Amino acid sequence: MESREQAICFAEALYDKKASDIEVLDIGALTIIADYFVIASATSQLQAQALADALTGKAAEAGIDLLRVEGLREGTWVLMDFGTVVVHIFKKDIREFYGLERLWADAERIPLTFTE
Repeated sequence: MESREQAICFAEALYDKKASDIEVLDIGALTIIADYFVIASATSQLQAQALADALTGKAAEAGIDLLRVEGLREGTWVLMDFGTVVVHIFKKDIREFYGLERLWADAERIPLTFTE
């Protein structure tokens, strides 16, 4: 599975588990740290942890290795590194404070269409 497909797959999995404000940013031309960021909001620490757990399962099903996870215990900003795709799951107020979308304003936003 290509990086873009992985990022969209992760965004869909987060949507299915009720994450909100999901964005996929193509950062590949701007940095070497990853090709895509997936950014999503959770309403609580517990939901952030549940989203991360669900995403870990989805990645395992697809044969995608989770290289590193940070912030899972705190559940306010969970960072999941899948190599070419990095997923950020934020509690809403923390996401607003850090404003990754503003920091990566030059990144292309991938349009998402979720179906029920």
